[in-house]
Amino acid sequence: MADTVNLLGQYLRARRDLVTPAQAGIPQIGMRRVPGLRREEVAMLAGISSDYYLRLEQGRDHSPSRQVLEALARVLQLDEDGAVYLLSLAGDRPRPTRRRVRREVVPAGVSTLVDTIGFPAFVEGRYFDVLAANPMAAALSPRLTVGANRLRDVFLDPAERDLYPDWDAVTRQLIAGFRESVGTDVENQRFVELVGSLSLASPRFRELWGRHDVTRREGATITLDHPQVGALTLYREKLPITGTAGQMLVLYHPEPGGKDADALTLLSASALPVRDPAHSDR
Repeated sequence: MADTVNLLGQYLRARRDLVTPAQAGIPQIGMRRVPGLRREEVAMLAGISSDYYLRLEQGRDHSPSRQVLEALARVLQLDEDGAVYLLSLAGDRPRPTRRRVRREVVPAGVSTLVDTIGFPAFVEGRYFDVLAANPMAAALSPRLTVGANRLRDVFLDPAERDLYPDWDAVTRQLIAGFRESVGTDVENQRFVELVGSLSLASPRFRELWGRHDVTRREGATITLDHPQVGALTLYREKLPITGTAGQMLVLYHPEPGGKDADALTLLSASALPVRDPAHSDR
């Protein structure tokens, strides 16, 4: 059986590659084979031995102290989310087993809220699957329907990409939030299949996944270039759903009384309820 994935070592290597000597205050003398910091430079700046740091990267030491991890977070210039993630990777973890994917079930009350709320809304699962959505969400994007996956659509669907004028920033945020969402559960079958297929299909995904950026899934203001109403700037809220393993209620709403509110009203007027074929007229 293969060894448990060395998440701590992977994260340390990825993040030191992103810190230049100039950013760390180290004078650059001569040619360097790596753009980021060398192992010994990280160790020196963190106040630990080079051999000990090497053991951390190679996965031969799984229990560094909080003081060491905080020093490494400082040297690697991690933000608060990155530092919290680094701390979560430390410590011996039981060997995970490749589990079957459990179906994510949206709580009944949340499902009713999505159906009845007067704004575009959907439920995003831990692996960014769309678990519930209302017709107004589908009016924003036809990909916001049950069974779709936000990662696959944003990275692989040209029509979805065209919705985002700042697609580069959107994809950075999406991947960083996904890494935070899955945490250390990287041997789950769903995770392995999703990351594997996207890594093969999308160079952009591979690039961002290799950076190991991490951020919390939070609300933001987002601008869409909608094919029907043009530029549309909305607040996008991401609200954790209690009692679930990482589900989020995602809600879009405009600034009241502005042109974006008018555009969303116009767009929503065209959103028809999805009909169940079993109950269609014969």
